[in-house]
Amino acid sequence: MKPAPYRVGILTVSDRGARGEYADGSGPVILQRISQRTPWEAAEQAIVPDEEGEIVAALRRWVHAGLHLILTTGGTGFAPRDVTPEATRRVIEREAPGIAEALRAESLKITAHAMLSRGIAGIAGRTLIINLPGSPKAVAESIDILLPVLPHALNLLNAAPDTEQQHRLV
Repeated sequence: MKPAPYRVGILTVSDRGARGEYADGSGPVILQRISQRTPWEAAEQAIVPDEEGEIVAALRRWVHAGLHLILTTGGTGFAPRDVTPEATRRVIEREAPGIAEALRAESLKITAHAMLSRGIAGIAGRTLIINLPGSPKAVAESIDILLPVLPHALNLLNAAPDTEQQHRLV
């Protein structure tokens, strides 16, 4: 029996997008890249304003719903309302700094503006949450950087628990 595909959530963080003042460009890029290159299911998509509480609520709801991967886009820069990393830190239990470091390092090869990204990555339960930039071009580049390692990361997070280690903990 073939295992079920991983379930992915795409959360766009944008005041103007949440108010309907502009069409989200980055969320659809994530959806397209994931749909074309993986067997994973885009289970949830939403747009929320740059409000820490609303970001936290959406992330927690999706973690509790059992999503395997949540990709956020937007709210990672220096603007006063860019609070996606702070909201993400309130949800994750363990950081995954190598992911954010790799995104910045590879993106720096394309633009010096990559050093202005404050995006983070981390784990909440068995869910991997990764903050991506807000521009469609930067999101596409970021997905290309991530795709070679995401299957292994998700397999590790969702592997059956080590029963020998469970016995040692009892």
